[in-house]
Amino acid sequence: MSIITIHCNLTAPESTRKQLWELMAQKNTPLINELLRLLAVQDDFEVWCQQGYPPAGLVKRLCDQLKTQDPFKGQPSRFYSSAISQVEYTYKSYLRLQRQLRQRLQGQERWLEILKSDAQLSELTGVSLETIQNKAQQILTQLSSSSNLRQQLFTDYDKTTSPLKQAAISYLLKNGCRIPQKSETPEKFKLRLGKAQHKVKQLREQINANLPLGRDLNDHHRLALLELMDKAVPETNTQAKSWQDQLLKDKASVPYAITYGTNEDLSWGKNDKGRLTVKLSGLGEMTFNIYCDQRQLKWFKRFYEDQQTKRKSKNQHSSALFTLRSAMLGWRQHGDKGNPWNRNRLTFFCSLETRLWSQEGTEIVRQEKATEVAKVLTSMQEKSNLSPNQQAFIKRKESTLARLNNPFPRPSKKVYQGLSNVLVAVSMTLSAPATVAVVDATTQQVIAKHSFKQLLGKDYPLYNRQQKQKQKLAHGRKQAQVRHQTIQAKELELGQQIDRIIAKSIVNLAMSYKAGSIVLPALTAIRSSLQAEVNAKAEAKIPGCLEAQKAYAKQYRTSVNSWSYGRLQNCIAGKASQHEIEIEYIELPAYKDPSIMAEEMAFTAYKQRQVP
Repeated sequence: MSIITIHCNLTAPESTRKQLWELMAQKNTPLINELLRLLAVQDDFEVWCQQGYPPAGLVKRLCDQLKTQDPFKGQPSRFYSSAISQVEYTYKSYLRLQRQLRQRLQGQERWLEILKSDAQLSELTGVSLETIQNKAQQILTQLSSSSNLRQQLFTDYDKTTSPLKQAAISYLLKNGCRIPQKSETPEKFKLRLGKAQHKVKQLREQINANLPLGRDLNDHHRLALLELMDKAVPETNTQAKSWQDQLLKDKASVPYAITYGTNEDLSWGKNDKGRLTVKLSGLGEMTFNIYCDQRQLKWFKRFYEDQQTKRKSKNQHSSALFTLRSAMLGWRQHGDKGNPWNRNRLTFFCSLETRLWSQEGTEIVRQEKATEVAKVLTSMQEKSNLSPNQQAFIKRKESTLARLNNPFPRPSKKVYQGLSNVLVAVSMTLSAPATVAVVDATTQQVIAKHSFKQLLGKDYPLYNRQQKQKQKLAHGRKQAQVRHQTIQAKELELGQQIDRIIAKSIVNLAMSYKAGSIVLPALTAIRSSLQAEVNAKAEAKIPGCLEAQKAYAKQYRTSVNSWSYGRLQNCIAGKASQHEIEIEYIELPAYKDPSIMAEEMAFTAYKQRQVP
């Protein structure tokens, strides 16, 4: 789905803003903090970490118990449901991450058990290294047809009880599933063992990191910590570092936002001056004026038009085809003087479906939703002896289907149709965050190449400005860390602005060549690819001297401008989705010239399509 998020500022009388701030800061945010705390002390919390998710309905039950108590009572029902959804989302994300970390830790600990030096393998089996190598060669010959040799070796290691076979498998695994030409040195193995042990230690620290604590708007947690530090001494260096990190952490300045998961919770209108306004479910007659830039105004007008069309037709149109999908009401820090409802701006975030802008896009969405409803109706009607509730459910679905077949009047816009054999591939390296190659896969021709500088065009000076700004802020952060001060310097949104310019250039390039898809590098493999780039540059710069290569690589990594590749990919994917251009992901090839890497990515992506 082509979902994007826009935002605007909301204005209202000071009394309205004050009342809303007090509801959000003094009732809703403390409620979320308390729900987060209660979940963390549940008896089955460790089980949830293994599962990766909390039990369904638990957060709602806890919230129902709290909403009759001070200071949590007296909130609109929408605020309670918003708190429940935010806490559920927070803990689902946290527990999913915990599960991944524990699985990785289990794998690393298992690898640490398997990893042994050549001398240890010979000692454990009582045979020579040559015998182990011969056994390893036999195993390689037997598993030559295996599609995933490394995984098969791990499986066989667990199944076998033969010390010799286990030693041979361990020998193969630590040497990249092959028989090495050079013998192992104790120094090299010690370094490798140390890296494995460090990974285990790092994963354990991540698992034992702080739980979701919520937002401490009144600084109660920091004050309590200062009182504790006045009376006690940290028992370990780790605890001392944890206390220091908590004290230096930036204080939360705004309360949690209120989420509106359905577009029916909002009522759009116009004031006597013709300005768009919005009323929110649960806030009574509070009316907020919309203030946004010209680029986003068309969307807010569309929200108003959709709702007016449905009202005039006496609900004969379906809200499932509203352009607006969901919204969120929050605050953004703006100043540092005055009351919090004056120094913070009330901001409204809206998620919308871009395909619903045009008649053609609306028809595509309408068909998708109508097909889903028809499948549900078919499965329900095949059943016999339906209960009254099931019959009522069928009637509601039939009514929904009838409204879906009455689409909203919208302007016509030709749907983009690209050629499947034309691909736009984007390589991402340290020296060039984005380099593009346009290829015709059927003729194996490279149609066009565009460097990072060409993609930015007249806006390239923004990149130089962003680099200088980042270096200056990095120096400021280092000085603050040395002085044990709170880090105040924050980057401007130059990086995000550059990403949007690049994304627009890439999508426009794809449309100009009628490309059917844009190929992006898989983020899971980009770190190793960037490390390979650094190593290649170091080897070319200083051949034959490993120590000097390591020093150069370290210096190069600190001097080159790092980039948020995930943010850039999200910008490209979001822009491409507006025109229904497919996104494909492929692993970056071994480091070469960025344009050659982009070419290889395009051809590899096309070949993978042919594999059944």
